[in-house]
Amino acid sequence: MPPTPANRPDRDESPVRDRGDACPGALRLHTADDGALARVRVPAGLLDARQAYALADAAERLGDGALDITSRGNLQLRGLDPVCAGELAELLDAADLLPAPAHERIRNVVASPLSGLDGRGHLDVRPLVRELDTLLCAGARATALSGRFLFALDDGRGDMAELAADVMLLAEAGDGAPGAPVTGGAGAPGGPGAPGRPRVRVVAGEARVRVRPEDAARMLLLAAEAFLDAADASGARPWRVRELPPEHALSTRDLLRRAAAADLPAEPAPEPPAAPEGTGPAEPPAPEPPAPGAHARDGADAAVCAGVVLGRMSAAQVRSLARVAERHGTGELRVTPWRSVVLPGVAAAHLPELAAAGLVTGAGSPWHGVSACTGRPGCGKALADVRADATALAAAGAGGTPVHWSGCGRRCGHPHGAHVDLVATGEGRYTLAVVPANRPAAAAVPATEAATASATEAVPEAPPEASPGAVPAKVNATESATETATAPGTGADHPVRHDLDVPELAGALAAARGGRPLHHRPATTK
Repeated sequence: MPPTPANRPDRDESPVRDRGDACPGALRLHTADDGALARVRVPAGLLDARQAYALADAAERLGDGALDITSRGNLQLRGLDPVCAGELAELLDAADLLPAPAHERIRNVVASPLSGLDGRGHLDVRPLVRELDTLLCAGARATALSGRFLFALDDGRGDMAELAADVMLLAEAGDGAPGAPVTGGAGAPGGPGAPGRPRVRVVAGEARVRVRPEDAARMLLLAAEAFLDAADASGARPWRVRELPPEHALSTRDLLRRAAAADLPAEPAPEPPAAPEGTGPAEPPAPEPPAPGAHARDGADAAVCAGVVLGRMSAAQVRSLARVAERHGTGELRVTPWRSVVLPGVAAAHLPELAAAGLVTGAGSPWHGVSACTGRPGCGKALADVRADATALAAAGAGGTPVHWSGCGRRCGHPHGAHVDLVATGEGRYTLAVVPANRPAAAAVPATEAATASATEAVPEAPPEASPGAVPAKVNATESATETATAPGTGADHPVRHDLDVPELAGALAAARGGRPLHHRPATTK
């Protein structure tokens, strides 16, 4: 079993805010340079074909004809006319994509996309996702959560470890068969550690408890309510668990007390294994997102995964995915945080149809692992047309470490695991760094003036906030294109490269994606 993900609070992050977060939603539109934007929360990315068709129609009728996938597997419509908000709400409501208005921004849930399909993992978490969503939308207390608060359900394979969730469910191995569905009910015999039963642990900051699968959704909600109570007591209005002041940190004792009050059997979950002395804290394994192509179980095709170039699907591509899911699969689509879509029940023989639609169907594609923020001209804060630059260098280091292009230092939508981080600094130039696993991107690259801008207005999913003091002094814009400096946590073999133009990026990017050192060269004078 993978170690419990490292979502412990960062004690340097205890901001005091005087307002709520500004995350957009399906009803709260955000005004961007290319029109209004709506973010549709899709818990765990679970859609049926009917809903996919409805979203494609909405994008074509009301927006710019495309849907963006965010780093949490949600969907965004861009280029909207603000006056169409009512019509959009009606379309989403008719497709069962819009809960009560007060709840629509809090449905931030990610889950293992291949859960229950490929025989890996210890539990099919899809039923728990739907139960959690029902609980979130059923009460008034959860509406106080910010639009950035994140739930993650990991079926035991460890793919959710890097996503920096506030409340995390991790399935553990039991004596039952791997991938067994959630069974039993609230009255099922045996406690959370009973032999022969799958087990799950729920982690919120430093608090961790073990419960039965049938109680897991309730425990996740109780942990979120514990955060809200701690946030109220702190007076700091934190949005995330890691932002709680130390004196208000969540505790295992408090979660156990809440579980007992709810008549929910729970026990303390064991602490992660200690790292050997002198080696630092143990880190969870790197995530394993579903690769584009076919996925099998016991030698038979179980699903296919199609990557989406730069996370942006045309309405025609959405319809192609829905059509293949409807005709050749279970009718379900699973949108992933890695800008891809899993189609359960679809055989490998139907991958050519998806490839013909312009989707990525093999790990050898130069687009596999490449992502970008909106950039110019859609975002007024962007310093470059990052999508055009990414397209120009799509083949550089194809198939290696993921790479993310950012138009400014906010790094909107960046991956949460190890990746190559490219940040535009203006005048067609970029800073490049290799970000190791389990480190915020903002801690790996020197800050620019753009990096200090407030992230509250970020349109794609907001990146983690950097800890004060973790970011070196800002880059001097006159530094040589060959200047290098080692970023915190990146190691001497993966230095930061400043002020590279697009042609210079080609070699540096290929080296970084291939895991080769970025060798220092003597500085030159501009």
